[in-house]
Amino acid sequence: MEYKLDFRIYSDALKNNKLLGLKCNDCGTCTCPPKITCQECAGTDLEIAELSGNGKIVTFTQTFVAPQGREREVPYTIVMVELDEGPWIMGNLVDIVSDKINMELIGRKVRLGHRISPGDTYSNGELVRPLFSL
Repeated sequence: MEYKLDFRIYSDALKNNKLLGLKCNDCGTCTCPPKITCQECAGTDLEIAELSGNGKIVTFTQTFVAPQGREREVPYTIVMVELDEGPWIMGNLVDIVSDKINMELIGRKVRLGHRISPGDTYSNGELVRPLFSL
């Protein structure tokens, strides 16, 4: 079985602010980040789909202790976003002051962006990470 959408293609698209996922031709579910099978029905008849990058925050956490090699980034907020197309995706929330974050963040609308970082001590080179802004 081959991957329809591998990590390299997904990351390259994210660098251009395009969010790619997979749409199942059996049940219609969108999966993102990409997997080898549909997350709903385990079907393998998938096609690459560009997702809007719009969604709402369903949960979040604040990080005050960074991974080794990324100490300058703290504090930061990680959000789980339910995209308009259905799948949930995690990313960092930007453009908000850390001490302004509270439970009112839940349900707020966000838009996708990206950040390229050099990675951390345990990464193999640069990383492209999803970012979200209100």
